[in-house]
Order: sequence, then C-alpha cells, then structure tokens
Amino acid sequence: MSTFAMTAPNPLVRVLLAVTAFRRGTVELTDETLSVHLGIGWQSTVPRSSIVSASRDPRHRISIGAHGRRGTWLVNTSGHDLVRIDLDPPQRGRCLGIPVRLRTLRVSLADPDAFLAALGAPAAG
Repeated sequence: MSTFAMTAPNPLVRVLLAVTAFRRGTVELTDETLSVHLGIGWQSTVPRSSIVSASRDPRHRISIGAHGRRGTWLVNTSGHDLVRIDLDPPQRGRCLGIPVRLRTLRVSLADPDAFLAALGAPAAG
C-alpha cells in the first residue's frame, strides 16, 4: 500500500480545515483499490480496475473541501497540484455521510507525479 498526502494548505486554510469535518486528507493506493479520505467529510474507495484515466489537472481552484455534482467531485486542501481521475463504471463516494455518485474525482496531492507513477499513469497531462 502506498499513502499520499494531500497538498498542505496555507496557514489560514489549515485553521479553517481544523474546525470542520474536512481535515487530514490522504490518498491510499493498493493493488486493488484507491481510497480517498478528507477527515469525516469525504470517503471513497473504488476498485483500481474502474480507473480509466488519471492525469494532472492544470486548472487552479479557489475552494477547498469536498464539492461536486452530477458525478464530478473536487476533494482538496489546496487549489494547486490537482489530479483528475476518471472512473468507469461510476462508483460511490460519501460526502458528509451522504452517498454520492462518482465518475470524475479531482484531488490535491503534495506529490501528484509520485501518485501518477504509482498508479501507472503519465505524470504530464
């Protein structure tokens, strides 16, 4: 199993995350699954076989936490270093305990290139 930390937020954001359900973000990769956790605010575990693509997401996001709709979710602690993961068939995640559909997941990672290498995806994209 490989564990990847989410991007360290700036000090002000760190304080905001500390008082919410969205703290201590991790991404765990095993031979069979990908798990993403952001405190008790977001949990998802999907089979690696459902990952159809993964790449760097060059866009910058202002928001932090877990946000989404229609199967596309952003789970982040920073607006930088985002990775986009596309899933087929769609999977399930949980946001604040509520089941949600998951087709595309964007996560902020401290070392996105190491994650992509471990996943077997190209680092640039």
